[in-house]
Amino acid sequence: MRSGKAVGRLSGRRTAARRTAAVAAVAVAALVASGCSSDGPSPIHPGPTGSKGTASASAGGTTAAPSPSASTPPAKGTAKVTGTVATGLDSPWGVAPLPDGTLLVASRNTGRISRVDPVKKTTTQVGGVPGVQAGGEGGLLGLAVSPDFGSDREIYAYFTTESDNRIARLLYDTSRPAGQQLGAPDTILRGIPSGTIHNGGRIAFGPDKMLYAGTGETNQRGLAQDKSSLAGKILRMTPDGQPPKDNPTPGSLDYSDGHRNVQGLAWDDQGRLWASEFGQDTWDELNLIEPGKNYGWPVVEGIAHRAGYVDPVAQWHTDEASPSGIAYAGGAIWMAALHGARLWRIPLAGARPSAAPQSFFSGTYGRLRTVVTADDGSLFVTTSNTDGRGTPAKEDDRILHLTVS
Repeated sequence: MRSGKAVGRLSGRRTAARRTAAVAAVAVAALVASGCSSDGPSPIHPGPTGSKGTASASAGGTTAAPSPSASTPPAKGTAKVTGTVATGLDSPWGVAPLPDGTLLVASRNTGRISRVDPVKKTTTQVGGVPGVQAGGEGGLLGLAVSPDFGSDREIYAYFTTESDNRIARLLYDTSRPAGQQLGAPDTILRGIPSGTIHNGGRIAFGPDKMLYAGTGETNQRGLAQDKSSLAGKILRMTPDGQPPKDNPTPGSLDYSDGHRNVQGLAWDDQGRLWASEFGQDTWDELNLIEPGKNYGWPVVEGIAHRAGYVDPVAQWHTDEASPSGIAYAGGAIWMAALHGARLWRIPLAGARPSAAPQSFFSGTYGRLRTVVTADDGSLFVTTSNTDGRGTPAKEDDRILHLTVS
């Protein structure tokens, strides 16, 4: 999540949006019926109408913040959409910037990967990942680019098959014709439990050049606390899919336990790992991940102050979030919300939020799935309205370019 170019500016203005009690009641009823916030039911997407500027901060719960310091970002930030770099995408999920500033984008439902040029605003088919079995929340999910892409030309994909979730690497050969540029998948990890819901799916290379993967517990809650299972975890592996020698448990990929459904991974400028996580009926979470720690599911949800489990650093009611991708920019974590249909900014002071989370674009673009950071500190954000749970507008799904501060 390192590449991209600014593509212009669009002024914005401050807006505020609140749901009515009736809509909230319907959302809660739907969540209880489904048993999870997961990718959750979405508020009706009105299309690209209304203000596209900065929205006021929501009252989504968070822990007490430390006193600001000289290095602390402002309590209030800005986020402005400068343009749309891609339209008409089918169920976009994973996004992986390439060194030249273009973006690889995975289609969850079709199993295909496209290349988006944010400057030319063109979308070109790259190829497909064979064996993808789309259904429910499964399909072609996260993408990552090898840290040595300049020499090995490899990309990584997390995807659902008929029997499991797995991670594979594929050679990306641009000398071949468009649509046929991907080599056969080389599976580096198989056997991640799969299900209709809670497949996790986000993958990313860390500053240590290790590959991290967020997995879900597939609605089998006990797997999150089962050390023998790859489900409900954050996994850490070498580019070959092997356990690094310095993992918390020798010989294990397990980096942290007790997760319900992790779909967001990002590192701040100090190398700290942050993860977003779907709650069930009450609290969605932003967690600071420490190796070997247990984040509580299904014993606890949200901030519980329970011995032996790590509390989230921020939490939201599920109708305000259902968080998927996250990115770090401008001293803050930026978090895409599906059911909440907005973008959250969480300013950081070291390892804690420095102020209450602030929301942007509430309801303006519908469900938001993935956020990636460009080299210049701007963001790319994908909508997720063609995934079967949203109401697509004319240009959906889209990739928006944002300047933030």
